Amino acid sequence: MDIEIRAYSRDYIIEAIRIWNDIVEDGIAFPQMDQLTEESGDEFFSNQSFTGLAYDKDSKRIVGLYILHPNNIGRCGHISNTSYAVKKGLRGHHIGEKLVLHSLCKAKELGFSIMQFNAVVRTNENALHLYEKLGFVKLGIIPKGFLMKDGTYEDIVPHYRLL
Repeated sequence: MDIEIRAYSRDYIIEAIRIWNDIVEDGIAFPQMDQLTEESGDEFFSNQSFTGLAYDKDSKRIVGLYILHPNNIGRCGHISNTSYAVKKGLRGHHIGEKLVLHSLCKAKELGFSIMQFNAVVRTNENALHLYEKLGFVKLGIIPKGFLMKDGTYEDIVPHYRLL
């Protein structure tokens, strides 16, 4: 795969919401519970500080994406927050790593000085491994901080990295 990270464009809304909604539907990683529609998805992706799309130049398809925005406001507005999504069947091909690396540069370019992840689910071992590899610091564990789709609760592991 020849991956290029592009800025979000409505031209790719169908592929972007399909990738996002698959993760929401699985109910094991994102806090959102509602599926995006074309309209709500376009508004959601357009209203981020930046939405990056992983475009595979070989297949001419979107294979992943990320959203980047402030983690908070005012005196904490220098801290960014990002969520990543990789298309099912293509995970394990370093697309997520490319998205994270791009988001770190983009966050710094936009004036952020820290990236923080509030809710990395403890069972998301691939994400935990990637964040450790890329120099993120674990802040501890919040017991039962994430409601799984099956109604059980899982621990979350907040992380940060200086940019």
